[in-house]
Amino acid sequence: MAELTDARIRVPVDAPFLVAARGGRPSRIPVWFMRQAGRSLPEYRALREGVPMLASCFDPEMVREITMQPVRRHGVDAAILFSDIMVPLKAAGVDLDIVPGTGPVVASTVRSTADVFALPRLDPDALRPVGEAVGLLLESLGETPLIGFAGAPFTLASYLVEGGPSRNHERTKALMHSDPDTWHALLDTLADITLTFLRTQIEAGVSAIQLFDSWAGALSARDYRELVQPHSAKVLRGVGDALPKIHFGVGTGELLPAMRETGADVVGVDWRVPLDSAVRRLRDAAPDAPPPVVQGNLDPAVLFAGWPAIEREVRRIVDEGHAAAGHIFNLGHGVLPDTDPEMITRVVELVHELPVGE
Repeated sequence: MAELTDARIRVPVDAPFLVAARGGRPSRIPVWFMRQAGRSLPEYRALREGVPMLASCFDPEMVREITMQPVRRHGVDAAILFSDIMVPLKAAGVDLDIVPGTGPVVASTVRSTADVFALPRLDPDALRPVGEAVGLLLESLGETPLIGFAGAPFTLASYLVEGGPSRNHERTKALMHSDPDTWHALLDTLADITLTFLRTQIEAGVSAIQLFDSWAGALSARDYRELVQPHSAKVLRGVGDALPKIHFGVGTGELLPAMRETGADVVGVDWRVPLDSAVRRLRDAAPDAPPPVVQGNLDPAVLFAGWPAIEREVRRIVDEGHAAAGHIFNLGHGVLPDTDPEMITRVVELVHELPVGE
C-alpha cells in the first residue's frame, strides 16, 4: 500500500486522480463526470422519487448512496459529493427552493446594502448532515478519492439578485456597475458562506474540492478581474493548499488565466476551447508558473451521437490533453438527464485504455 494522504480516508497518494491534479504522471488517465450522480441513472431516479432535491442533500444516508451509484456503475476515478450549490444558503436560513424544471428560486431578492446586511451567516452546525455524509462515504469509497464542491460567490450572487435562473443576468450586472460597494459586500458575505461550506467538507475528509462558477462566462475579462476574481480567490486561497483545488465555469474561455490566478491547481475547461489551446493560453499568461493542469472537456451532447462519434471525440480530447502537465478527463459541463448510462461507462473504459502523455 502506498503512503496515505490522510489516516482517516485511506486514499493512496498515487490514486490517478490525485496524481494528475498535482501535475504528475498517473498510472492511467483519470476520469470522472460532473453530474455523474443524477437523473441519467435509473437507480438515482428510483431513490429520489418523491424526495425534494434539498431534502435529499441533508439526508446523509441518501447522499452516500447517490454519490456511490456512479462509482459502482461506471468505475470512475473519483466521486463527487452529492449536494447542490444552494445548500449552504439553505443551511444559513435563506428562503429558497429548487423548483423542478426551473432551478433555484429565491423568495426575497438581494439588491441593496440593507438586503446584504440582512443575509444570515452560516453556522457550521447547520452543515452537520453534510459532514456526516462525507464520513459515511469515506467508509464506502475506500481508495477512491471524494471531491467536495461549492458554488462560487458570483454564481450564488446571480441567483440571489435575479431571484432565480437568468439568461442575461441583467439585474446582477446592473448591481455590479451601479453600486459596486454593495456588490463587493454581497460577494464578500457569500465568500465567507462558501468557505464555511468547503471547510466542513475538508474537515470531514474529502480529497479535493471544486469551485463551480457556472455563470462567470457571462462576464467580460475586465469585469471578472475587477468584480469577481478577488472573491473567488478569497475562497480558494482560504481553504489552504493541502488538497487539490479545481475551478470550473461555463463559457469561460476568455477567463481561464484569470480563473487560474484565483489559486486553482486545476482549471476546468468547457467544450468550446480545445484543451491544447487552453493550455497555451494558461502557459502564455503565466510563463513562470508551474505547467498547467486541466480538466475536461467532452461536449455532453456528443454522448447522444453514437459510439463511433463518441470514441473519435474522446481520442481527440485525450490527445489534446497531453499538452498539459496533468489531464483529468471529464465533460465540458454536466451529464445531461437523458444520457444513456452505458455510453458513460464505455467512455470510462476507453479513457483508461488510452496512453498517458509523456
